[in-house]
Amino acid sequence: MANSGGGVILIGIDDGGIPSNADVTAILALDHAKVLDKIRKYTGSEFVEIEVHEAQKGADTIALLEVAAVEVPIVFQEVGTYEGHAGKQKTAFSKGTVYFRHGAKSEPGTTTDLRNVIERRLKAIRAEWLDGVRKVVTAPQGSAVSIFAGDVRESDEVGAVPIRLVTDPEAPGYRLIDHDTTYPYRQKEFMSKINDMLPDGVNVSTYDILAVRRVHDIDRQPTYCHTPKFGSPQYSDSFATWIVASHKENNEFFAEARSKYHQGTHRNGE
Repeated sequence: MANSGGGVILIGIDDGGIPSNADVTAILALDHAKVLDKIRKYTGSEFVEIEVHEAQKGADTIALLEVAAVEVPIVFQEVGTYEGHAGKQKTAFSKGTVYFRHGAKSEPGTTTDLRNVIERRLKAIRAEWLDGVRKVVTAPQGSAVSIFAGDVRESDEVGAVPIRLVTDPEAPGYRLIDHDTTYPYRQKEFMSKINDMLPDGVNVSTYDILAVRRVHDIDRQPTYCHTPKFGSPQYSDSFATWIVASHKENNEFFAEARSKYHQGTHRNGE
């Protein structure tokens, strides 16, 4: 699913979208670290973009397992087996196999699948370039353009580019940031923060926030979101303020986000 651009697994409903009355408590309480350990065991990948959300389908509680997209397809490095009928061992996936979503199935990749991966990556790069050009064109007169590597690492190399670390928040240099201060809310705390800020009678669920994040590409906006390398996303006060202001301006803000997000995931076959 990650190889195919991401998607959502709905747990607690049948193929027709009807609640199955299944108890999803264990899924919602799933230890995020254990899931990542399983992925790492079979793929050798440090893929962390998996989140579990609670949602409502009528009067029933369901679980959403959201899987984000990856830039480079993940390959299985170990064979995955399970016990079938009569204790017979069966193979779920083989070493060296790359899987993609084909409709409602996960199947070994084709040339078309690999082409789609490349095209998605090129589209993202073009968007990043255009965003950079736009910032330069609209910058105030007298602004200076500075070029930095995408990842700054300490080095003793003679040709290493020097940078300046400062603690003065008013300085234009590269300064150290405490992400726990600038992005103080994880999912549970953020939900409580938002519902406290919204008008009486307006309550949102984790699914509402998920829809807003995906539809408005929040996870790629450093003002609103920070995702640690080995952890779940954290959110800023600015994100909370933006959500409340967006709802105040448009009472259908959450409903529209849910609708657009549902349409997008439905097109992916999930």
